[in-house]
Amino acid sequence: MTQLWTTKIGRWAEGQRVGKNTTATQHFLKTRCSWRLLTAVVGIFVLLAAAPPLQAKDSSATLFSESARLAGEAREQGTMAIQGLDGWLFFDQELDHVASGRFWGDRAAEVSRATNPEFADPLPAILDFHVQLQTAGVELLLVPVPPKAMIYPDFVSEIMAERLSKSNPLLRLDPAHQEFYALLRDHGVPVLDLTNVFIQERLADQGPLYCRQDTHWSGVGCVVAAREISALVREMPWYAEVAANEFNQRWQDVEISGDLWRALDKPELERETVSLRQVGRETSMGQEPVEPDQASPVILLGDSHNLVFQAGGDMHARGAGLADQLALELGLPVDLIAVRGSGATPARINLFRRAQRNPDYWQDKKLVIWVFTAREFTHADGWRVVPIAP
Repeated sequence: MTQLWTTKIGRWAEGQRVGKNTTATQHFLKTRCSWRLLTAVVGIFVLLAAAPPLQAKDSSATLFSESARLAGEAREQGTMAIQGLDGWLFFDQELDHVASGRFWGDRAAEVSRATNPEFADPLPAILDFHVQLQTAGVELLLVPVPPKAMIYPDFVSEIMAERLSKSNPLLRLDPAHQEFYALLRDHGVPVLDLTNVFIQERLADQGPLYCRQDTHWSGVGCVVAAREISALVREMPWYAEVAANEFNQRWQDVEISGDLWRALDKPELERETVSLRQVGRETSMGQEPVEPDQASPVILLGDSHNLVFQAGGDMHARGAGLADQLALELGLPVDLIAVRGSGATPARINLFRRAQRNPDYWQDKKLVIWVFTAREFTHADGWRVVPIAP
């Protein structure tokens, strides 16, 4: 897909090139060896190629230990805001999640913050939700928001900066997430993992993909996420029948008071300015935001990552959030069901209540885009099975 902006780090590489020893290779091919030996050698190389780079493993371990240390210090100090490098602030719960490792199956109750261990594992609830939607003839697209520390680990601490100083391009440091998303896909759940493209575009000229002083992604992050989501949606058969609308757009810079900035309580720290792509309709009063539409075939479900820059007030702005960017990219407003709390269970309860009020609610629905921060896998207050209709 086409990049919106030129990045300073270039294209993200999924692996590393391995140099070739031409002389050794020619000698090997000229040697009369058995097919069994050849197969064994090829098999070894395949296994080595498939294994995560050693550097990534070492860096992941360092990030996990640093995240655990910093989250522990924040708890002792009674603060949610952790000061990183160059003005970056990190959320203690997010770093605690990063340090959790695997969070499903036998380890779920051990690392989850759920008050009831029975609802600690996110897997059963996600699979059940997917089956219910399939039965109703509705598709699901799961879009976990990568932790800020996984995209900007070199700003977490001096130790991480030193550890990653020679890692170019930045390697993925989230083996647990990758394993879990693969497990979901094995069960038929479509997952859009934004981590690779976020790493690729993390130093975009338009600005970082996360707010430096807030727990949410930035306006630029919303744009990149909407672009990736929309590219998949436009390939869905039902979308061909959509009568797309055109909306206006304009970029502007906005100064925000991030939740981490407020929690840090250091007024001398200058507030950050973020770039927002405002989306709307032109009216006699100027450009007005695109309002969500409950009749839309697309439901955007989840936590406050769907409200930031959309809802105004403590969400900083209107008309520039993920829902707005999806409206621009897809040419239609979405049906927005988002909560300031957990996008795991409370958001799905709100979805059920909406269907409860309208018996025909699911009749024309085609897709649920479920967007929530990945830290919900461990820090939601339980993953309950919730019906989608009475």
